[in-house]
Amino acid sequence: MKFFKNLIADEQGATAIEYGLIAALIAVAAITAMSGLGTQLSSTFNDVSGQLAAGESTATP
Repeated sequence: MKFFKNLIADEQGATAIEYGLIAALIAVAAITAMSGLGTQLSSTFNDVSGQLAAGESTATP
């Protein structure tokens, strides 16, 4: 009986679950932010690449 009382009173498991949930939420937020940033960055690189290609074609005799 004492074992079950100690098990119920033990809050370490609940704390670990809370930290796990916080870490999961941070991961979801980071993935969402990086996904949006990645799309924007890809677009920027494509624009620069296009401008470089246009500059090469006009500079090449």
